[in-house]
Amino acid sequence: MPVVADFLQELNEPAAAEQGVRLLLWRDDLAHPDLPGNKARKLKFNLAAARQQGHHTLLTFGGAYSNHVAAVATAGRLFGFKTIGLIRGDDALALNPTLTQAAADGMAVHYLDRTAYRRRADPDFIAGQLARFGPAYVLPEGGTNALALLGCAELLTELRARTAFDAVAVAVGTGGTLAGLLTGLAGQEQAVGVAALKNGAFLRAEIDALTQQAQGRTVADYSLQTDYHFGGYAKYSAPLLAFIQQFEARHGVLLDPIYTGKLLFGVLDLIAQGYFRRGSTVVAIHTGGLQAWAGWHERFGR
Repeated sequence: MPVVADFLQELNEPAAAEQGVRLLLWRDDLAHPDLPGNKARKLKFNLAAARQQGHHTLLTFGGAYSNHVAAVATAGRLFGFKTIGLIRGDDALALNPTLTQAAADGMAVHYLDRTAYRRRADPDFIAGQLARFGPAYVLPEGGTNALALLGCAELLTELRARTAFDAVAVAVGTGGTLAGLLTGLAGQEQAVGVAALKNGAFLRAEIDALTQQAQGRTVADYSLQTDYHFGGYAKYSAPLLAFIQQFEARHGVLLDPIYTGKLLFGVLDLIAQGYFRRGSTVVAIHTGGLQAWAGWHERFGR
């Protein structure tokens, strides 16, 4: 097993050596045994705000296999909040592994049909849910808001304390983690986002809106890569699973099939193409999400 010092792991990859690029992996998946990765960072300042506002309940939205829903449920257990998850789907379905664990962590799980779920950001719809369930601190789908960006930006401060770098790369779902990293960029540092979903070009507008909200300006020093989705969000892909298996064999690190597998595949392909200048240091962020494997095995049997 490779030695991980202070969350940083050197990845000795032939493509990086050939291109003269130093490739590092930031192991945010190791940050907490129960609540690792970017979801914990997104929750940090939101939990503080919820407490400051006198809330005892967190209410949020997500799909049936959502890392965010799982993280909110765990945070509720760890920090003494009641939690409510409004899940896109059919309440006639049995709980999957993600929702089974969320319920075990104390989350009250309720389902919304797709028509209702599309209104999840509508203030009138949210007001109706609060009238139904009682007062609660509302967290958006994926946990992405201005306070979430503050938590994600802290990662760069921690990273700079350990090494200098030229580029940081992260998987993109809602765009919140990348937007948070962008608000913390300094000097000549750049960011690369690898979209986890098909037709992800629209995410650039989402990311720019988030940074505008957080800082009053957009940030130009990033790229959004949209060619590494492997068929779409949470789609089965034998080549991607083979890459994840090979990566674990080489580096002793398990990636997930929704986000980080696509990230590392994309980063290595970009390196091989000469995307990063020779002599640069690139840090890929392992954002966790390994709870997704239980649901993946249930759905696809492998």
